[in-house]
Formats: sequence, structure tokens, C-alpha cells
Amino acid sequence: MVILKDDERLDYLISNGKTQIIQSPTIFSYSLDAVLLAHFTYVPINRGNILDLCTGNGVIPLLLSERTKGTITGLEIQNRLVSMAKRSIQLNELEERIEILEGDLKERHPKLKQSYYDVVTCNPPYFPTPKSTEHNENMYLTIARHEVCCTLEDVIKACKLYVKPGGKVTMVHRPERLVDILTLFRSYQIEPKRLQYVYPKTDKLANTILIEGIRDGKPGLQVLPPLVIYKDNGEYTDRARGIIYGE
Repeated sequence: MVILKDDERLDYLISNGKTQIIQSPTIFSYSLDAVLLAHFTYVPINRGNILDLCTGNGVIPLLLSERTKGTITGLEIQNRLVSMAKRSIQLNELEERIEILEGDLKERHPKLKQSYYDVVTCNPPYFPTPKSTEHNENMYLTIARHEVCCTLEDVIKACKLYVKPGGKVTMVHRPERLVDILTLFRSYQIEPKRLQYVYPKTDKLANTILIEGIRDGKPGLQVLPPLVIYKDNGEYTDRARGIIYGE
């Protein structure tokens, strides 16, 4: 039996209406970025080993489990989010396919194999904000969104450590960090291969990027068609609706 804490609730992943996830308005709830990353990520259908860094409440492992029969591991530094993720895995009876580990990606985790994973995903902290006055008042969100526990380089270094040669690394981030990401990818022998810009509306600037790299890959970057989330009337575009609701 899975026990919820007072500030927690059970939600369904809207992509299938079956998988349940434990969330909390005062602790952590997943965002559209996680859904976009899970959809963007290539996963082998019948096999494979996948690692999700900065896994939060385990939303990306849960989303990816709908598309692959492979094994998925999530790594998260915050104990409370680890607890939420583990209980969501138990709730959906996915213990044999998904494992959630507590740990700091800056340190080699004893249960994670080096150069082993077919795919490594990450929805990392976005903002390199050194001043505490710029942080969210919610410490859980501060750690999830701001580079207080790990930097972008720490994340990419960990991706290189765990992904196998020829394996894929996928990440969601902000456009203003794209040059940093491309530079660090190549510094750690991850060759950028696919890039997609995400726009809130057609007349707005891109506010999200999705990027894939291959460890030890050959040069050659594809820029995919832009993804627009909302129509002018505020409704989801057909493409966005298909991604979000699994249509």
C-alpha cells in the first residue's frame, strides 16, 4: 500500500490516463518541459538501459516506460523527491523496470555503471543564479531550477561518464544556454546531432530547446522543424496536443 503525505496528491499522466504519479503543490510537480523531453528522446523499444539524471519525482522514467520495455534508472539528489518517485514506481507496479536512486550526479554512484547506458536524459537546473535573492523561496524548486547543487558542466560531465560510446544524450534547456551546451557537449566528446526550438506561440521567441548528442559521434547537426505550443486563441496546437495527450 502506498501512503501519501499530507501535502501530496495523486495525478494521472495525461499522455495515457493510466499511469499515476505522486505530486505536491508545495514540493514539486512536473512541467511541460519533462513531457517534451520524454517525447523527444529516442528509446529502444524492446530492450536497452536508460538513465535519467535530475529525475525529480520520476516523471521522465514513468513517461519513457510507456514507450520501451527496457530498464530505466533515475538519479535524484533530494531525498523527499526520491521518496515520491519510489512510491510512484511502486504504485504503478514498475519496480522490475524502474529504479530510483538517491545521489549527487557530481559523485560517481556505486550502483551506476560507467559507459553503460544506451540513453541518458536530463531536465537540469536552468539558471546560473549565484545570488540567493534570485532563488525561489521553495528550496525544492530552487535546487530543481537553479545551479546550486550542480552546474551545466557537472550535468554534461555526468552524461559522458554514464552513456556508452555511440549512446545518446538528450536534454531540455533554455535557448540562452545553447552555446554553452554545444561547447560543453564537444568538450566531453558528445557530438550534437538533433536540435529543436520550442515556441510558446508563432509570434514569440523560443523559450525552450531540446537537444540530442551522441557520445563519440560524427559531426552533423539536424535542426528539426519548430514546435509551437499554443495557437493565438490559447489552445494547444495539433502537434503539441498530440505530444501532451499521446494522440
